[in-house]
Amino acid sequence: MSGLPDALTDFGPAAFAAVVVAVYLVAGEPVAGHVLHRRFEGRLRTDPGARRSFYGRLLVLEWGLALLALVVWLSAPGVDAAAVGLTWPRSWPGPLTLLLVVLVLGFVVVSTRALRGGALMEATAPPPRRPPGQGRHAEPPGHATLALLPRTAGERRLFTVVGLTAGICEEWLYRGFFLAVVAAVAGDLPGWVLVLVAAVAFGLAHAYQGRAGILLTGVLGGVMAALYLGTGSLLIPVLLHAAIDLRFLLVPTRVLPTARPAW
Repeated sequence: MSGLPDALTDFGPAAFAAVVVAVYLVAGEPVAGHVLHRRFEGRLRTDPGARRSFYGRLLVLEWGLALLALVVWLSAPGVDAAAVGLTWPRSWPGPLTLLLVVLVLGFVVVSTRALRGGALMEATAPPPRRPPGQGRHAEPPGHATLALLPRTAGERRLFTVVGLTAGICEEWLYRGFFLAVVAAVAGDLPGWVLVLVAAVAFGLAHAYQGRAGILLTGVLGGVMAALYLGTGSLLIPVLLHAAIDLRFLLVPTRVLPTARPAW
């Protein structure tokens, strides 16, 4: 297991700031994510640059939080790089963790194929009849997920940066930094408890995706935490996380709806 801090005093003068950032990741990030995505959905109705703007806001938010956590850690004299996963792997994951990784990779392949098929069906299906009293811009089923995916070459390039950013920043925030603070506050916790805490925090951060999204991202967050604690490094979780997000680039632009249907 990673050499996590033993007590909050290890953070020294940065202890209060570390707790504040950790609490925000659990309680504030779900609210910020919900607001950000609702605004995106509203702008998508009329603004052709809504996706690029949304990607840009994501980049500012994630790198801003990551840099803030980095400054807090650099101000903590008793927390070294190994305590937050900023080191090379000290060991390979155990058989159970490797099995989880294989299952996650299998999920990536299956979900990507399913997404390609779902996108193709939505792109070619005729728009459903508008029920009486329903607004002009009602959403077809599944449109919200597909709306996030890039269409143009410029959007795809920016989305690539977003995917890499998510792999780096979210692993640093929710595995490296967050678990260090949890371990410092709660003391000597078993590894499975830390995995569970990381899973819950990461799932809540994706509350805007609904219950299914919370469950799915929570499971993925737990797997990343197990990888991190098993290797003592954020390297493998970062690479796996980035691959999961970048899989959306495998969905061909030609099968995605290019415009919102006007019903």
